[in-house]
Amino acid sequence: MTMPFDAQRRRFLTGRPSRADFSDTLLPPWLPADALDRCTGCGACVDACPTGIVELARERPALSFAAGECTFCGACAEACPENLFDREREALPYRPQIGAHCLPRAGIDCQACRDACPQEAIRFPPRRGGPFLPQVTASLCTGCGACVAPCPVSAIALAPVVEACDA
Repeated sequence: MTMPFDAQRRRFLTGRPSRADFSDTLLPPWLPADALDRCTGCGACVDACPTGIVELARERPALSFAAGECTFCGACAEACPENLFDREREALPYRPQIGAHCLPRAGIDCQACRDACPQEAIRFPPRRGGPFLPQVTASLCTGCGACVAPCPVSAIALAPVVEACDA
């Protein structure tokens, strides 16, 4: 009897996940995705992060904004013994996506994300006949993640910036 091919099992058995396995992972500031193959998973960036948002996920650095935000201090980049971080690139190419279960969409007053944003990139402009709904000003947002943890219903997630194509 032959067993069907299972690509995930093969990656598990070979010990190292491929870069494609991290397509949904938020990477630490200044860390390009193509550097993940050279990462040894030593955890120096995790230990160096003063806000505790860098963690190891499948032996690779990833961001979790559940407990804090990125202050762009650069400690993770400085601690990396492999010199994988590129300080010339945009630090965090992510922007908040506000889900349908955001409390103001249900008519419940909440502006926790706005209050937490150090760049004042989230506004709640008045609307005639309806609740004030959040709007993100992408040009002001740094992708720091300060808006994520304060949301009482976890309606905010950061997602990669999608570049617009000139047609």
